Amino acid sequence: MPEYKLVISGGRELRGETSVSGGKNTSLAVIPAALLADYPCQIENLPDIDDVRVLVRILRSLGAKVDWHPEAKQMVIDPGTVTSNTVPFALSQKMRASYYLMGALLGRYGSARVGYPGGCDLGSRPIDQHLKGFRALGASIRDENGMIVTEGRLKGANINFDMVTVGGTINVMLAAVRAEGDTLMTNCAKEPHIVDTANFLNRIGAHIRGAGTDTIRIHGVSRLGGASYTVIPDQIETGTLMIAAAATRGDVTLHGCIPTHMEALTAKLLEMGVMVTSQDDVISVKLRQGHRAIRLSTQEYPGFPTDLQQPMSALLTRAVGTSEVIENIFESRFKHLDEMRKMGAKAVINGRVAHIEGVPELHAAPVYAPDLRGGAALVIAGLMAHGTTEIYNPENIARGYEHLENKLNRLGASISRMPCVNEVNGDAIRV
Repeated sequence: MPEYKLVISGGRELRGETSVSGGKNTSLAVIPAALLADYPCQIENLPDIDDVRVLVRILRSLGAKVDWHPEAKQMVIDPGTVTSNTVPFALSQKMRASYYLMGALLGRYGSARVGYPGGCDLGSRPIDQHLKGFRALGASIRDENGMIVTEGRLKGANINFDMVTVGGTINVMLAAVRAEGDTLMTNCAKEPHIVDTANFLNRIGAHIRGAGTDTIRIHGVSRLGGASYTVIPDQIETGTLMIAAAATRGDVTLHGCIPTHMEALTAKLLEMGVMVTSQDDVISVKLRQGHRAIRLSTQEYPGFPTDLQQPMSALLTRAVGTSEVIENIFESRFKHLDEMRKMGAKAVINGRVAHIEGVPELHAAPVYAPDLRGGAALVIAGLMAHGTTEIYNPENIARGYEHLENKLNRLGASISRMPCVNEVNGDAIRV
C-alpha cells in the first residue's frame, strides 16, 4: 500500500456539530489491564486508531483471544488463552504505551519480557520510575538483548515516585493490583486516564482508592473477574477540535466530552478572546474577531496538558502579539514550529521556551508531521493557511486520532488523502 499525504485547502471556517471519540490514553492502558483478569472483558467506546491496532496484534501474539469491532467501538478480550509473556520487540517499538504490558504481565503471571518502548521522539523519556516501582514490589529486572525482563512474586510496598509520572503511576498500579498485601503509592500523577484505568480495575474486582489524587492505596487480590467497561472521551481530541474551531474563526459544538477535563485549555482560550461555553457533556467554541497572545506553561494535570501544547502553538502563530510557550514536561516538543516556519510562522526557540510572534497570515507549504501531536498542530496550521498545504508522514497523526480528517471535513474543512507520487516518473514513493 503506498504511503499517503494529507492535502488541506485552507481558509475555511469550521461550523457544525461533532462527537468526541473514546480516549486514546485510557484505551492504551485499559486494554493491557484486561490481561490481569481471569475472565473475558468487554471494552466499549474504543477509538479506531493505529496504536489500538498495534495492541491488538500484541495481545494476539501473546495468545489472548481478541474480538475487535472498530465500527462498533467495541472489543472483547479473553486473557484465558495467553501462552506467552514476551511482547515481540518489533511491535513494542511501534508505540510508547507498550510498556503497560510490563505491569500487566508481571502482575498476572509474575514475569514479563518487553522491548524498550517506541513512540514519538520527544527527547529523553526514561522509564526508571516504572522499574523503581516494580523493584519495590519485589521484582528483579535485567536487560536481555534489547528486552526488559521483569520477574518475581510481588508483595505490596510503599512507593514514592521521585517525580510525577503518568505512565509510571499506571504501570505500577497494574502490577500491584494482584500483589500480595497492600501498596501505598505517593507523588502520583492525577490525569483523567489514571482515574479511568483504576475504575476499570475496580470494576473487575481490584481494590484501588485515591486515583486522581497524589496518593493511591491498593489492596492486592488473588483473582480478578471480567466485566464490561466504557472508556471516557478523549481529552486531547476534544482540545484539538476546540483549538481548530478557534483557529478557523469557526463555530463548533462538541458532544460527548467532559468539560471539567478541559478547564486548563478553556481558561487559556478565554484569555485569548475565544468564546467557550459548556453544559453537561457539550462544549461550544466560537471566534468572531482576532485573538490575543498569551503566556502558556505546560504542567501535570490539572495544569495545561503537554499534549495540547503543539496544537495550541499553531493557534498562537496568528495571535496579536508575541506569545511565550514553556514546555515543562518534554525536552524536545517544538519540532512542529520548524515546519510552521515554512508556512510563514515566526518563532524563536530557546531550550524549553518558544516565543511565537503572531503573523497576519500563514501560507501553504509542504510540511512533515514530526510526531503525533505535532502532526495535529500542522493540520490546524493548514486549516488557517492561504492555499493548499501538504502534510507528509500523516501516519503519525493516525496513531492517536480517529479519522481526524473525516471529522474536520464534516465541519466544513477540505482535507483529502493523496498518494505520495514521485514527480519524475509518477511512481508512488515512501517519504
